[in-house]
Amino acid sequence: MSSLSTHVLDQVSGRPAVGMSVTLWRGDTILFAGVTNEDGRCPELKSLGELEPGSYRLEFAVAPYFRREGVELSDPPFLDTVPIAFGIAAPREGRTGSHYHVPLLVAPFAYSTYRGS
Repeated sequence: MSSLSTHVLDQVSGRPAVGMSVTLWRGDTILFAGVTNEDGRCPELKSLGELEPGSYRLEFAVAPYFRREGVELSDPPFLDTVPIAFGIAAPREGRTGSHYHVPLLVAPFAYSTYRGS
């Protein structure tokens, strides 16, 4: 079993993305829906506790966030929702679960992610 966290950084302003909607899915089931705090994080993800091995998807509502920040976007926007599909692997024999940190660095026309610590 493993835990999960995320952090969203606005690459236009160079600051944490405050108030961005984030949804965690497993298949067709929503496990979490919330918004980022003043540090661009969703600490409430910790309330999920340990996550079982499997496939998950974090979705970030980037277009509404950038519009609220006053960034002019096309209609439709190039990036509306950014989905990050990732897997949580079973711990290796003799080990406990690990922590998965899935950050998002985002601008209206590009984004990147990685497995953080």
